[in-house]
Amino acid sequence: MFASITSGTIHGIRSQLIHVEVDVSKGLPCFQMVGLPNSEVKEARERVKVALKNAGIPLPSMCINVNLSPADLRKEGSLLDLPVAVGILTALQHLPPENAANTLIIGELGLNGEVKTVKGALPIVREAKKQGISCCILPKENAAEGAAVQNIDVIGVSNISDTLAFLQEDKENRRKLIAPTQIDIHTLFARKTNDILLDFADVNGQQTVKRAAEIAAAGFHHLLIVGPPGSGKTMIARRLPTILPPLSLEESMEVSEIYSIAGMLSPEDVLMTGRPFLAPHHTITRQALAGGGRIPVPGIVTLAHRGILFLDEMPEFKRETLDILRQPLEDRQIQLARSAGNYIYPADFMLVGAMNPCPCGYFPDMQKCGCTSYEVHRYQERISGPILDRIDICAESAAVEVSDLTMPATQESSEQIRNRVLEARHIQQRRFAGTALRFNTDMGVKEIRKYCSLRPAENRLIEQIFRQWNLTARSYHRMLKVARTIADLEGTEHIQEAHLMEALMYRTVDYGESGERSRKGKDG
Repeated sequence: MFASITSGTIHGIRSQLIHVEVDVSKGLPCFQMVGLPNSEVKEARERVKVALKNAGIPLPSMCINVNLSPADLRKEGSLLDLPVAVGILTALQHLPPENAANTLIIGELGLNGEVKTVKGALPIVREAKKQGISCCILPKENAAEGAAVQNIDVIGVSNISDTLAFLQEDKENRRKLIAPTQIDIHTLFARKTNDILLDFADVNGQQTVKRAAEIAAAGFHHLLIVGPPGSGKTMIARRLPTILPPLSLEESMEVSEIYSIAGMLSPEDVLMTGRPFLAPHHTITRQALAGGGRIPVPGIVTLAHRGILFLDEMPEFKRETLDILRQPLEDRQIQLARSAGNYIYPADFMLVGAMNPCPCGYFPDMQKCGCTSYEVHRYQERISGPILDRIDICAESAAVEVSDLTMPATQESSEQIRNRVLEARHIQQRRFAGTALRFNTDMGVKEIRKYCSLRPAENRLIEQIFRQWNLTARSYHRMLKVARTIADLEGTEHIQEAHLMEALMYRTVDYGESGERSRKGKDG
């Protein structure tokens, strides 16, 4: 007897529906699986046999052939255990074939018949809905995650016996047996996180850096903070998420899919409602940053999608590791080539870096700094020019004075700054309505010409800046995008000279020549 069960799998970061085709016939006892299964999928044979036996349904001595279609797509993971078991029982006529029609089934089986949680349930359910599937049977721990997809029945099962009991009922009685899992996605998404303890009101002084952080948040620009130890670089960077615009519903689903595939969604938090903030240690490997494996799992740059990638002590990262960021910073995605195929993962993040100006951290204060000009230059060269050229805003944090620490607590809160950021964000939403653009930083050359057009006075100023500062074409366009964000924060339609001058102030700092001159002066 033949049976076909709809299931799904994850290929890189892309979900794919597959058909588990099962044929049971008389002949030499065997259990074969074909259709490019990997070792985890092949092991399903043993898990399914023992799980069915312990559920009171021993398999007869017959020839069982399982094909995973499409056969040219490699199948990964253990989420095909349950559909294989259901397919065998359907082929053995324990279940009516029509009862599993238009139903997607995924789940890992334990030897005792338990249905265990799997990775990637959310994107598979979303793909099932796109394909017109009306019902999904998932492990109970994944049910709330799958229920985040609206207008599709999601049934959570704890063991194979529950699955069989559900599929044996007709559609009218199924809801009485196991009700579909439901969540109020809008309430979940709108839920405010009141447990955030970080606030910009805690940061005394550093008005220049806080202004740079506000501009970066409003336009989603890359930011580099340079300053001596203890000047508040990390403190400010870790408070950036508190002033960023919230994720839209579509962005939340997009980020949640990534975290579902990585197995990082919990049953309590079935959706990522806040922008990710990733702060890897400087010992991170290139594979962990970009994504590693024969079929790559999402790396840090993908987990930071739609959020912040914070690199503290940026020069301490290996240069070849940092250079991996060149393509993602420019293309907002990362392409990885492996023997199993090419994989394109999203990587649209805000890069925030923090660094000292020299190994000791106190340059150019010659009273504290003991580094030679060569040491300063070599330290800063750990970050390549192409990476620096892709950073929109560079802000210098000065050493904190005691007067800053003893001043009254009158600093702006994150909520106050965030309100201004949201106003600028709304301006950008109206500007880019009907396009794929979200923030000013997303603009290409064509959009820059359209939305960053300059009047004669501003045009003369930018031409003078370009020649005097020897800007690259990339620096020129990034400077215009930053100026556009500054204008949005002030609510002005046109970019003004003051906006261009402030954007120029945030160009990447190069201490190389000044360091050499200062060191020569000190050495006499």
